[in-house]
Amino acid sequence: MALSTSLSSTSLMHIYGTRNNPTSFEATDFLRSNERMARLLPAAMRMADLQRDVGAALPAMAGNCDVLSFQEGVLVLAVPSSAVAARLKQGLPKLQSSLLARGWQVNSLRLKVQVMRAMPEQVQMRTLALPERAVAAFEELGDALPDTPQNAALVAAVKRLAEKRRKG
Repeated sequence: MALSTSLSSTSLMHIYGTRNNPTSFEATDFLRSNERMARLLPAAMRMADLQRDVGAALPAMAGNCDVLSFQEGVLVLAVPSSAVAARLKQGLPKLQSSLLARGWQVNSLRLKVQVMRAMPEQVQMRTLALPERAVAAFEELGDALPDTPQNAALVAAVKRLAEKRRKG
């Protein structure tokens, strides 16, 4: 992978794979701050490109893994738990073929559980609430349906729904 931006450029570069732009800009500024540190910038950019390509190959798991190292064809990814590692293992063949198609010579993939790494925030499920008028309409429906053997399960379900929504 070629570095597309000149190291002598004074403009800021975003390192893909960092969690936010200010962090990546601070990192590139720091690496450019002296000649010895500037030598690390191509390696940092290469790892950031690899992190971006891993995220593109497995978008659902991108927030759950980070590139730790890539040496001699072995890609090591950090994951926050063994459960995430188990889910990610199912996608490793797809990940490897996608990375090969993008020009990365990945011969094998390893997962390393890093317990100290923070788990991504869980998505909060919203609770659905029925307006009072809708609950009253379900109660009326339960009372209005004919009491036949065919309707028994439906009447019971509608009445349970209305009762549950009244309490909750």
